[in-house]
Amino acid sequence: MNLRGINRIIVAVHDLEKSKRYYSKLLGATFHSADWTGESYGINVAISWDAGIELCAPMKGREKDSVVSPYLKHKGEGVMNVVFNYNSAADALDRAKATGVECSHSLDFTQEEIDAHLDALFCKYEEHVLNTAPECGFSITLAQITGK
Repeated sequence: MNLRGINRIIVAVHDLEKSKRYYSKLLGATFHSADWTGESYGINVAISWDAGIELCAPMKGREKDSVVSPYLKHKGEGVMNVVFNYNSAADALDRAKATGVECSHSLDFTQEEIDAHLDALFCKYEEHVLNTAPECGFSITLAQITGK
């Protein structure tokens, strides 16, 4: 099957540093900054690959235009996205589109970006965020994240 399982959950938080301390202490998670991916969305990002959790908080001074702010305003802190890993993100996206689900945005990092910002952990990193929140309460991301 094309589906490999859940890669990580994405949790909306108000205070990134406080949340990193909490999840590190609770889960033993090790977080890495991923702010380079979030600036255009007005978010600060920290990812724990070992725990399978990503934390997203509004950037200071960008609370009004941050993509995470509406979620925090209406639902508070919590799981806002689940990232599913596939052998082929493109095939998974085609399946989603065939069911009438639209993609809100996509990321497909070059090897140079992966090496520079993701500690060269992967040879493929592609994501497609689906507009599924109205149906299931959170967004679903279809990804192809392949380790080296």
